[in-house]
Amino acid sequence: MTTTNASSCSTIAKLNDCFRRRPGPNWMMTAGVQAKGPIFVLAAASAVATFDAFTADNDPHGEHDFGSFDLCGERLFWKIDCYDQDLRFGSPDPSDPSVTKRVLTIMLASEF
Repeated sequence: MTTTNASSCSTIAKLNDCFRRRPGPNWMMTAGVQAKGPIFVLAAASAVATFDAFTADNDPHGEHDFGSFDLCGERLFWKIDCYDQDLRFGSPDPSDPSVTKRVLTIMLASEF
């Protein structure tokens, strides 16, 4: 996905933040995260929902679509991907919620 203007990036960041703050059915956790048990899964989901450590290094496009954090001695990553409404292809316009479905994945860094 390539965005070309600051307004579009700002809109995408706001949509991503809103999506990230409300765990739901399009939140995925890898087998490695799930294997850590339900308390770890809940703690990981909470850490993602409250994540706000965006920097130029981890968010170069200003879209708030990636983060990393440490939890119980494990390094985790989360990533938001934007798909079309059928979840088959990339979204034609991630700044337009009417044509975009977001999917958030939480994984152990070792699974990347």
